[in-house]
Amino acid sequence: MKAAIEIKFVSDIMCPWCVVGLRNLEIALANLDDKVSSEMTFQPFELNPQMPAEGQNFAEHIVEKYGITPEQSDENRKMIQARGAEVDFEFSFSPESRMRNSFDAHRLLHWANLEGKQAPLKNALFKAHFTHNQDVSDHQILADIAADVGLNRQTAKGVLENGYYSDEVRQLEKFWHENGISSVPTVIINNKYAISGGQPAEQFQQALEEILEKETAQA
Repeated sequence: MKAAIEIKFVSDIMCPWCVVGLRNLEIALANLDDKVSSEMTFQPFELNPQMPAEGQNFAEHIVEKYGITPEQSDENRKMIQARGAEVDFEFSFSPESRMRNSFDAHRLLHWANLEGKQAPLKNALFKAHFTHNQDVSDHQILADIAADVGLNRQTAKGVLENGYYSDEVRQLEKFWHENGISSVPTVIINNKYAISGGQPAEQFQQALEEILEKETAQA
């Protein structure tokens, strides 16, 4: 009999390591398919909650936020692209790439979870931002992405334009901050165990196996 686990994937669509982490976690879960059944939800976390509507040039943002040189920033992007390629994800960084405000995307993801479409929307938002360099703070673009994964475009526009789920997203963000999460991705298993960072699939698998052993011993 498979062990059932609950996964809460705390992340931001502005975070490239969240893409890598999610893909590797999915690989680990596939490798453990004979042992584990899982239910995953995506929890909101904003890396840059004060990001203005117009966003900021990606390279400039990284240099400013982390105090590194432009050359180091370039090397970091190359490393991220290489890690993305390993999990079949294309990071298309360009001089025009921008960081965006992600709050409205998190509201849309909250609604998508209620509609049973959160996972496909999450992956579509990652691709829109990192592969296609779309402005995922723009309501029309967000509504189009929602429609592409089978959600109702007009309902999505209503969610975005009327500020629906703002309070719920803020409360969840506050909850995760108050519970010690300061970086993403952070993977919460059964509300008891945390795995931090965009780990390789092997490390995710090892961590999950150790958690399963603990859970079995405590049963």
